[in-house]
Amino acid sequence: MSELFSQSRSAAGSRSILSLMRDDGEQLGRFKVRSLMRELDLVSKQPGSHAYKRATVERLDIPNILNREFDVPAPNQVWCGDITYIWAQGKWHYLAVVLDLCARRVVGWALSEKPDAELVIKALDMAYEQRGRPQSLLFHSDQGSQYASRLFRQRLWRYQMRQSMSRRGNCWDNAPMERVFRSLKTEWIPTTGYRTAQEAQRDISHFLMHRYNWIRPYQFNDGLAPARAEEKLNVVSGIS
Repeated sequence: MSELFSQSRSAAGSRSILSLMRDDGEQLGRFKVRSLMRELDLVSKQPGSHAYKRATVERLDIPNILNREFDVPAPNQVWCGDITYIWAQGKWHYLAVVLDLCARRVVGWALSEKPDAELVIKALDMAYEQRGRPQSLLFHSDQGSQYASRLFRQRLWRYQMRQSMSRRGNCWDNAPMERVFRSLKTEWIPTTGYRTAQEAQRDISHFLMHRYNWIRPYQFNDGLAPARAEEKLNVVSGIS
């Protein structure tokens, strides 16, 4: 039993570990989990709080259609996108991710040395192909220049997708994406970054497409990983 704890890459909270062990057929309570964590000197990693500014300014040409309606009944209806930075090979690299809001499943991503429109287009292209080329969905993001660019908006038009943007400076309008990046950075990415871009590519791919989608318990899905939650809905997702 203790091997599951000692082999974990970073310590999660006791409830997350409890969910993982129950999936493996172990029956135990959270107090036993807490005891084992103390025995193995594991500490729950909790991100600090952030003081975000309040903002209400929408783009007139791309309004906030989503308006924090994050509960979506079926896949391929609403996708969200965002960019974060990753330290690799002695410099910053940039990660773009596309998330399906229904079960909070990562459906596309891309890593690049440049935070440009091509980066977010590459992540969108991956999602579009792997999800079976859906149409008439809503794509939501912040007001980053990459998502407001002519190239990205042309790609959305080609895919017959509508566009929605958060109010300026208001991260809560795209909160599910913030949750993905918080989990990636606090639970997975080494504190010193990656030695090479290739190492970052492999490791981030494993976290997003395997661990996050198929293994990591998600409170929004009543403890099910996003891909498992989609399976429960008997939906063919198109992602392995």
